[in-house]
Amino acid sequence: MKGRILLVEDDETFRAFLQTILEDDGHEVRTAGDGTRGLRLLRSETFDLVISDLKMPGKSGLELFRETRNDPAPPRFIFLTAFGKVEEAVAAMKEGAVDFLTKPLADPDTLLVLVHRVIESQGTAREYRSLKEAEAAGLPPEELVFAGRAMNEVRQLVHDVAATTATVLIYGESGTGKELVARTVHLLSQRGKAGFIPLNCAAIPEHLLESELFGHEKGAFTGAVQARQGKFELARGGTIFLDEIGEMPLALQAKLLRVLQERVFERVGGNREIRADVRVVAATNRNLQEEVAQRRFREDLYYRLNVFPIHLPPLRERRDAIPPLADFFLTRFSHHLGKEPRGIDAGARRALEEYPWPGNVRELQNVMERAIILATGLIRLDHLPAELGRREGREQRQSRDVLKATERELIIKALQKHGGNRRLTAEELGMSRRTLQYKLKEHGLL
Repeated sequence: MKGRILLVEDDETFRAFLQTILEDDGHEVRTAGDGTRGLRLLRSETFDLVISDLKMPGKSGLELFRETRNDPAPPRFIFLTAFGKVEEAVAAMKEGAVDFLTKPLADPDTLLVLVHRVIESQGTAREYRSLKEAEAAGLPPEELVFAGRAMNEVRQLVHDVAATTATVLIYGESGTGKELVARTVHLLSQRGKAGFIPLNCAAIPEHLLESELFGHEKGAFTGAVQARQGKFELARGGTIFLDEIGEMPLALQAKLLRVLQERVFERVGGNREIRADVRVVAATNRNLQEEVAQRRFREDLYYRLNVFPIHLPPLRERRDAIPPLADFFLTRFSHHLGKEPRGIDAGARRALEEYPWPGNVRELQNVMERAIILATGLIRLDHLPAELGRREGREQRQSRDVLKATERELIIKALQKHGGNRRLTAEELGMSRRTLQYKLKEHGLL
């Protein structure tokens, strides 16, 4: 695993020697000739590791190290020190430095082994976080994410775009699984082992949304008692998922546009640029073209986001997905609730398949969880919400509609047969003239 490394060393020859070793090993290296320049780079960019001389003119490596300790995510340090200054390096390790190496460097492999260990430990931590996030999100298998024939095209699009760095915009009604598709794009991409950081733009108050996205510096506003990383920093090397992007305020849309164009941002209350090494996947249940026409969404941002659009069909358009999804939720929630999954009887299954699901997959998930709580054996119709159990009522209404249409047709034919004579028509139909009068009015024949 390769990383971004800041190398701070005042000896130009030794600095060039170390840079060559590290770059030949595949790492991206930035260099500084003193601690002051090193601090400026740390304030404007993000690094996996800092390798610094312990003693330098002006700002020393130890001072540089200490100035970064209160950062939201302080970088890891390896120190280089002369043989006679080992005690100071040991003291720095007690304060949180990773390790130190003595100069002159006897064997370059010693440095590379140490660098690999540090970078890989960070990668393992990111991968663990990503797996825990997926577990916490309850990600179903891919065949369930794309269940139903109507999702075949979506699945192919996801696989096509995942291998690229393109920005993705996912359209779909609420509850159709936009975040699951976004996570799948992330996991299939080269960034899949880094973090997936979701943010629902509609769930954060407008005055806090900028800080959530970009972080803030200490004292940036009332209550900002310490510096804090935003979602874009937390997603470094991975993917940020901006759900309900259509709800983002116009003023903040301009700042997001800058991130997409220039790949840099600033924390609230800060003045240093931070590199945005992230992939952006956004989602909306709105028609963004209509939002642009109504001047509620920036046209330039729309085109930046809409590089690769993916439209998710609602659950009512992929009814063949309902049985496997219902069975998945049955197994999942039964285990969570400590119950044995007993299955779904025919009546309940029929009701699940015929219901229009205005809340889509999320509504199906909630219905199944409730049913499992109520059921002691098979899930039956009476374990489902009332609106799902009205199949018989619908059939009765349909039957009444058919009978009314038939009755109307008989009355019309009898009237035509008797030239509009209501007495003869009533006699043929076996009803009183008063009843016929009522029926004519009911069927709109008066």
